[in-house]
Amino acid sequence: MTPAVVPVDLQPVEPGYRHSLMLRSAIFWLIPLIGALVLDRLVLSETWAAGLVPLIVAFFAFGAVVVGPGRIYRRLGYALDGRLLRVVRGWLFHVDTVVPFVRVQHIDVTRGPFDKLFGTATLVVHTAGTHNSVVTLPGLAPDRATEIRDSIRAEIRADSE
Repeated sequence: MTPAVVPVDLQPVEPGYRHSLMLRSAIFWLIPLIGALVLDRLVLSETWAAGLVPLIVAFFAFGAVVVGPGRIYRRLGYALDGRLLRVVRGWLFHVDTVVPFVRVQHIDVTRGPFDKLFGTATLVVHTAGTHNSVVTLPGLAPDRATEIRDSIRAEIRADSE
């Protein structure tokens, strides 16, 4: 495939997706923080390390809740042209996925509780083959996810006729 065919301009996902990531991360890190506080209270309270473990866990939790989601959000984008969907993501590992519509076999739009809370949806594209056969695009507005799904479906129907 020639690079000229790949869409150039990437569109960002919805800002609510960043808040969804932050809440998911906060809920995840709440458990290790509570564990660190219990460990500190029961085992380390009379030692020189009292308060150290919860402080370390809180430091990593802060990074995971405040810094990480913003970086993930800023590095997630997509482009759509008449025959391709391009999804670019990655903070630590950069992934640039191009899905030709002719390889698409099934398309879903999903919304979990956090998606509903922050007004986002995830487009799930199932393709032929085994490697990268499921491509997800989270953080879309529900109407936009449905619009993309319908445009891909219309293109697939036009190709099969």
